Order: sequence, then C-alpha cells, then structure tokens
Amino acid sequence: MTEVSSLTGRLLVAAPALSDPNFDRTVVLLLDHDEEGSLGVILNRPTPVGVGDILASWAGLTGEPGVVFQGGPVSLDSALGVAVVPGDEEPFPGPRHRPGRGEPVGWRRVHGAIGLVDLETPPELLAPALGALRIFAGYSGWGPGQLESELAEGAWYVVESEPGDVSSPHPEKLWRAVLRRQRSELAMIATYPDDPSLN
Repeated sequence: MTEVSSLTGRLLVAAPALSDPNFDRTVVLLLDHDEEGSLGVILNRPTPVGVGDILASWAGLTGEPGVVFQGGPVSLDSALGVAVVPGDEEPFPGPRHRPGRGEPVGWRRVHGAIGLVDLETPPELLAPALGALRIFAGYSGWGPGQLESELAEGAWYVVESEPGDVSSPHPEKLWRAVLRRQRSELAMIATYPDDPSLN
C-alpha cells in the first residue's frame, strides 16, 4: 500500500461537474485523512434547525447563523462540534486546561487553530478559549482510497483552509468565496453559473 499524504485540515471544494447531490457546490473541511480513510464536515449546508433546539447549552457559543449544519450524509443523528481556538501557539494557563498540553479541556486540535469539541464537556469550561463554534449533524466519510479516486477523477479541488471558513456568517457564499481567493485558475471557477445550461 502506498503512503497517503495527509490532507487533514485542508478544504475539499466540489468541482462544478461533481454529480453527487450530497456534495453539490460544497466546501468540506477534512478533519481526518490517512490510509484508513477520510472524515470531514460540509461547511456550507445550514439546516433550519436551531442549535438551541438540540444542544441548548451550546447555543450561546455558536456564531451566526445559529443553526445546525449538515456535516454530510453519514450518521445524521449524531452531533459534532468544530471550534476555532485563537492564539493556537500560546499555551492556555489555568486549571481549566490540561497541564502540559496547551489545549483547553474538551477541545482536540485537528489543524492549526481548528479542532473538535467534546460536546459532553460543560460549555462553560471551554467558553473562555473559543473564538468560533459550529455544530454539525452527521459527517462526510470516505473509505480507504475512495477520496484519492475522487481526486484523481477531478471531483474535488484541494485548497488551504482558513480559520474563518469554519464560522462564515454567509455559508451560502462560501463555495465561491473559497475559490475566488485562490491564486490560480481556480479563481475563475468561482464565476461558474449554478445552472451551466444558462451559460
């Protein structure tokens, strides 16, 4: 088996030709990627369900829009928290943090300032460290080699993530915004019409 170069922390941006309706015009943050497969959450699929309707204790810590996002088609009955903890280079002092780890209790770094939240943790322990929080129902998953095949077929563009992507207040504009900021021909794809037949 060939070694898989990790794409953890990067974004998968759906190519306009991607025909799977689960991923049409999506931006997926990869939370894990190795030879055993990949796992991520869709950053631009808000649902009409308010965070307060299912996780009332976390509702005050989520940004706008204060709704649950559909992270993907897998395990839609499970919740996943993704948060940005600013100043990720600095250790976090005080008793609410794990000694020697430099990370707040209830948060595990995925990439840079982005990490996963243990939603069983009392929110007040994590609140002082959080810069942004988003709650996802379900996730996107790929088995071993599956994502690599889709990449080879041109279904996805792989680009760098920015901490603000997790908490974009305008998720409906994220697909175009991420493409537009690329310093390559990908920036032109941002102008691709929603319905190619209208072109």
